[in-house]
Amino acid sequence: MIVVSDTSILTNLAAIQHLSLLPQLYHQVIIPEAVYRELTDLYPPVPGGLEAQSADWLQVRAMTSLGIFERLRSEVRLDPGESEAITLALELKADLLLIDERRGREEANRLGLRIIGLLGILVEAKYRRLIVAVKPLLDAMISTSEFRVSPALYNQILDRVDEL
Repeated sequence: MIVVSDTSILTNLAAIQHLSLLPQLYHQVIIPEAVYRELTDLYPPVPGGLEAQSADWLQVRAMTSLGIFERLRSEVRLDPGESEAITLALELKADLLLIDERRGREEANRLGLRIIGLLGILVEAKYRRLIVAVKPLLDAMISTSEFRVSPALYNQILDRVDEL
């Protein structure tokens, strides 16, 4: 299975000490160079930055379709990480793109990519019994990072996993 990820999935899972869910669910995750830079070029390091430099399940790849990338940057106005992640997912014919940002998700859907976000990852992890509960992790992401979720979606997710 070819899985490509954007930055926020990695940083949010790392912020709650659950980055290990990704290799448990997908074995290997590919990130574009822009995502790697977003993870590793900042000081102080962002959550997941140190892990990105040493994780054997995380592979950095260069995207080559500059036309797609430039259109995503200029017309759709996505950041470099999102633009490269979508471009790389298209180039690799990825089975799954891990992405959370609304505009990025909308464009990935429009381009025919299969996507999943943090909430879907947590739901899948619970179904596969990798975590006991979604609610404490979701609450931790909301309180420790910039992760935002509407009250309606929050309740919908907890209802879906029988935690409401």
